[in-house]
Amino acid sequence: MNRHLKHEVLKCDFCVVGGGLSGSFAALAAARRGAKVILMQDRPMLGGNASSEIRMWVRGAKGKFERESGLISELEERNIRRNPTLVPSLFDATLYSMLRENENIRLLLNCSCADAVAEKGHIVSVTGWQTTTYTWYTVEADYFADCSGDSILAPLIGAKYRHGREAKAEYGETLTPDVADSYTMGMSILLAARETDHPVPFTPPTFANVYPTDDSFANGKCDNKYALSRDHKIGTSGCNLWWVELGGDMDSIHDADRLRDELLAAIYGVWDHIKNRGDHGFENWDLEFVGFLPGKRESRRYIGDHILTEGEILEGGHFDDVVAFGGWPLDDHNPHGMRQLGEDTSPSVCIPTPNPYGIPYRVLYAPDFDNFFFAGRNISATHAALSSTRVMATCSLLGQAMGTAAALAVQHKTTPRGVYEDHLAALQRALQEDDMFLPGKPVSYHKALTDAQTNLTDAQKGALFNGIERPRIEGDENGIWQNVGEALTFTFPAPTALGTLRLRFDPDYTRESISINKKMKVFTQKLHTGKDFQPVKVAATLVKGFTVLVDGKAVFTTNDNHRSAVKIPLNVTGRELSIRWESTNGAKKVHLFAVDLI
Repeated sequence: MNRHLKHEVLKCDFCVVGGGLSGSFAALAAARRGAKVILMQDRPMLGGNASSEIRMWVRGAKGKFERESGLISELEERNIRRNPTLVPSLFDATLYSMLRENENIRLLLNCSCADAVAEKGHIVSVTGWQTTTYTWYTVEADYFADCSGDSILAPLIGAKYRHGREAKAEYGETLTPDVADSYTMGMSILLAARETDHPVPFTPPTFANVYPTDDSFANGKCDNKYALSRDHKIGTSGCNLWWVELGGDMDSIHDADRLRDELLAAIYGVWDHIKNRGDHGFENWDLEFVGFLPGKRESRRYIGDHILTEGEILEGGHFDDVVAFGGWPLDDHNPHGMRQLGEDTSPSVCIPTPNPYGIPYRVLYAPDFDNFFFAGRNISATHAALSSTRVMATCSLLGQAMGTAAALAVQHKTTPRGVYEDHLAALQRALQEDDMFLPGKPVSYHKALTDAQTNLTDAQKGALFNGIERPRIEGDENGIWQNVGEALTFTFPAPTALGTLRLRFDPDYTRESISINKKMKVFTQKLHTGKDFQPVKVAATLVKGFTVLVDGKAVFTTNDNHRSAVKIPLNVTGRELSIRWESTNGAKKVHLFAVDLI
């Protein structure tokens, strides 16, 4: 650290290194529960692979009713409401605003973690260099989290980690070689294009590769029915060219700049091929964006109190300490990427997983440190397990779970393992209060509500308080339906303190009312823009207008709700609580999955 340059020392409860979705949501989850948080991010924006400078699609569990809830759902629903044409920069702004709104968070953007001090299993500080201010920042905190993806704190503090693929004999996994190696999944650079109403010529830059025919991308015959091909049919709901991938057979950290150069040559070459080499039908398409920052899939993985394996995922992940879930396939990318063509060289092999499978809390902290968490693609998992857990919607859940655990550690002055040993039930309850779905853990509700007299039938009341706040199979009767203009009323035997009201509405699991475009039905984020693209809409199933009354007096009203999870501070005492439904965003009836007091 150069003594002639400015140096500031900051203090907080919780310092998060890395501002992708997992790091952003870890910081936000902790801050919303009262912790003072500093987030150190080496890029000028938040969001990591989902940001406008990379633009990888957010993906997660594949099951029809397994959409991720919590903070990732809040981000998407805010983005739908404020950014219906899905402008990538406005997606950045939506995430940025979620953190900026919280006074407990300080952002250090453009600040790369360069050093750390740890003593006897306790992290004292991290130091980062902020390129925009030419300032060194040292952050001293009670707790730290590494959400950098590359696990930058591992070499700085000597934390235990793994890199590469385990040998098949270690865990008996199918997606592993006979002999352990250093291979990982590679990284990709994406492009975005827009369809116009006239021909648009393209002249490639001088460094672009030349791919003369479609055989340049062929992966030959592959007997595995789950192998994927190198599809280059782009479009609003077409391929995002994820397979323009390199680096798994190199060092994805230290060779990153060299790999960026190779990937730029490859992605411009692919676009040249699509436009100029063969009849692909993209004469009217114009190039809008090419990323200069590769999106990474894998590098270092920490070793936690538990190592998640392929077998545990395929068995359903039944853990007592479940704090998140996954459901993306075991999606193991060829480490050689585009370099390997021919027989049995698919760019990726996908094995379906149970939807959902549980992920335990113990993969989110280092047992040999008393104040160190991690979340994202660097959790404690084997290479094969990581091939599923690495996708961003899953990482978002992991970040929120870890940040909530950090807030509990701050509150109780305990270690990350202490949260597991002494406060696990409180952690799981806190996550459910914050709209997280935990497989195998039904939600419990405030006794005042479950014991109250209502205007519901016994069957309706049972469905509302069954602890399952989403459909599980087609035709599930979870939750209740009421007409617009009706009210849900609870009458208590005596004046009752009413704290915060929590409501869980139907986010439209079919996605039909949100978008007509296939890709936008998965997650409302856009890459290519064809003429068939239509702006997204707030889910019709969400209640738009409603009024909360206590003893007949209105204490809250809104006519512009666009969230599936709503919390309303009441902080009053009353004998009757009533919620009157004024309007929806298009549905004929109100579908309410849960009501609770927290």
